[in-house]
Amino acid sequence: MSGHSKFANIKHKKERNDAAKGKIFTVIGREIAVAVKEGGPDPANNSKLRDVIAKAKANNMPNDTIDRGIKKAAGDANSVNYEVLTYEGYGPNGVAIIVDTLTDNKNRTAANVRSAFTKGGGNVGTPGSVSYMFDKKGQIIIDKEEWDRDGDELMMLALDAGAEDFAEEEDSFEVYTDPDDFSAVREALEKEGIPMMEAEITMIPQTWTQLTDEDAVKKMNKILDLLDEDDDVQAVYHNWDE
Repeated sequence: MSGHSKFANIKHKKERNDAAKGKIFTVIGREIAVAVKEGGPDPANNSKLRDVIAKAKANNMPNDTIDRGIKKAAGDANSVNYEVLTYEGYGPNGVAIIVDTLTDNKNRTAANVRSAFTKGGGNVGTPGSVSYMFDKKGQIIIDKEEWDRDGDELMMLALDAGAEDFAEEEDSFEVYTDPDDFSAVREALEKEGIPMMEAEITMIPQTWTQLTDEDAVKKMNKILDLLDEDDDVQAVYHNWDE
């Protein structure tokens, strides 16, 4: 596993998104709705819902907001059905981009995603065109400022819980798991009282692409900003080495 940390990028995104919590809560609210519809409203019997709740708490979503989202999804048979759609494509200089969406209108979402790519000088590709360049992994990030014990102790706790890999970076500790083991590892660390900055299934690039041209950097940021502003977009993965 590459030791290349994206913690600085994650902190930047969180700081930027803290000014627009409505976007974060919309994203997580949709994930709660999908998790409840797929596995029921009881987190004890729904590991996907437990994972979404953990993500919600990591993003400082109030407990009553979480509870309302679960009750609404469980009690409203006519609530919106969201469809999971993934888009793959290229940004400037061949940067690989994957966009995960949850939408109630796939025509709107497709148009918006294509527009974001086009305005940033990129293009949407066919399914599978870039996903082979990423590994799907569970990723748990612990801020060093929040962990007051030894890093080796954290590593042993993670590996004993079933993690595949552990990396110590300048600002963080990063735990990687097989997607199927993510819930069990996350819950084991949660029981140990370990504070998690991020905890979710993600796509880890196998290689990184640098952008040295200022115009290319501006275009790439344009794509990411437009996607970030779209409520249908749940997550964006890329291999730009910022």
